[in-house]
Amino acid sequence: MASNAATADAIAIPQRQEAVWKPKYNPWLIALTVTLASFMEVLDTSIANVALPHIAGNLSASQDEATWVLTSYLVSNAIILPLSGWMSMMIGRRNFYMSCVAVFTVSSFLCGIAPTLGALVLFRIIQGIGGGGLQPSEQAILADTFPPEKRGMAFAVYGIAVVTAPAIGPTLGGWITDNFDWRWIFFINIPVGFVSIFLTRFMVQDPPYFEKQRKENKRAGLRVDYWGIIFIAIGLGFLQIMLDKGERDDWFASDFIRLCAFLAAAGLVMAIVWELRVKDPVVDLSLLKERNFRISAFFMFMVGVVLLGSTVLIPQYLQLVMGYSATDAGLAISPGGVLIIVVLPFVGFMLGKIEARWLILVGLIITSLALWNMTNFDTEMSLRTAIFARCYQALGLAFLFVPINTAAYAFVPRTKNNAASGLVNLARNVGGSVGISLVTSILTRRTQFHQARLTEFTNSTNPQMSQALAGAQNALVQHGATISDASKQAYGNIMFVVQRQASVLAYIDCFYLLAIVFGCLIPLAFVMKKTKPGGGVAAH
Repeated sequence: MASNAATADAIAIPQRQEAVWKPKYNPWLIALTVTLASFMEVLDTSIANVALPHIAGNLSASQDEATWVLTSYLVSNAIILPLSGWMSMMIGRRNFYMSCVAVFTVSSFLCGIAPTLGALVLFRIIQGIGGGGLQPSEQAILADTFPPEKRGMAFAVYGIAVVTAPAIGPTLGGWITDNFDWRWIFFINIPVGFVSIFLTRFMVQDPPYFEKQRKENKRAGLRVDYWGIIFIAIGLGFLQIMLDKGERDDWFASDFIRLCAFLAAAGLVMAIVWELRVKDPVVDLSLLKERNFRISAFFMFMVGVVLLGSTVLIPQYLQLVMGYSATDAGLAISPGGVLIIVVLPFVGFMLGKIEARWLILVGLIITSLALWNMTNFDTEMSLRTAIFARCYQALGLAFLFVPINTAAYAFVPRTKNNAASGLVNLARNVGGSVGISLVTSILTRRTQFHQARLTEFTNSTNPQMSQALAGAQNALVQHGATISDASKQAYGNIMFVVQRQASVLAYIDCFYLLAIVFGCLIPLAFVMKKTKPGGGVAAH
């Protein structure tokens, strides 16, 4: 009996030590350390957009060829995201994170000195591999570094980086390109990378339970899931290419897009079937059986759709319809990012007092109303109106990002934090790609539809059209134009107005769709399981 008691005590001691484990350094310093590189990685998904014409001209490539600079990064980034949890378990979370930062930093330098477009695309693939592992690793580190009651504030720091970086990326990229050289959009990552590696090396630790699990897996002979990696790479890689190139190639009218769609569907179906049957899957799909995690992952997918979809729509509307400069269009987005920085810590604090699902409900309602408000855009609106509309939407997103992440981890065993963070980040990234493709396609097709409808009324049988045409002709003649030139110019001016109005209606259609879709998500907040304020599991 004494021997059994001693054995029980010997087992209980390390378990108690694991339960009360605290990091060696201040958790907030650790949060800032791991957020540093993640911010640069998210920034890189959008900072190169405005530099594409400069890259194409400098490297003697066409504009269409230059878009592979963006696509290649997104493809490799999407592939590595779901694999990050498994790779962390193989070599250690801190080691994996530092390796990702090192790969991202070195490849950023190589991108900056790339002599040809082919070399740049290759280095961007490598950069995406390094960058793809940063966000999931950071979330897993934060989940272990902070207790559940403080996890909301920790995710708020992470949320500031992830939500604001895509908003300021185009503005920063344009400023660097205009004032320096496009290569500096990659060089700015280098000092940040070195600082991140240095701080991570000394401040970040793998918790005891994680090291214990790694050793147990090593003794059990954790096998490499080669087929799982291959299927996921094929499925996610071709899905990303299809989403990025689909609208440009007229979707399924293109043989290339049809091939990408087939390979993406085949790869993803085979990956799901394989991962559910294999003993040591590279992606733990069993997490999706848990209701809160499944709903949270879907919410994060939709946040990606709305965040990046609207980030494309608003600047385009201001430039192409309203005639604002690229700088002014970027400035219309930036105040929303500032508001998120201000509100996210407040949301993190509220998570310690209120259940995550109720904050998610508030975020869904505000975001839906904000998107509905954007349907009031017209050709007479001011820049101030656009800034307010974006800030309105940003307020809703601030109430979504942190609570969703907190709710996702509430019922997930801590041993699966890495796998969970990989899937949540994958959902958001794929959602962003879907959002951009969706709004771009709808915008093109609805513009054509509205232009065809409006053109039906621009003929001589319409008395209002004849009256407007005559008035415009008379005004031009009075300013010195000949009758023949005045007739052509008047008709051209009217057609310009028709095209502009068609574009406005198409943008409004996009905002209507996003508002309705997001509004339909509201009931899902009531389906989520009850949790304690702060993200803990509620007692039953």
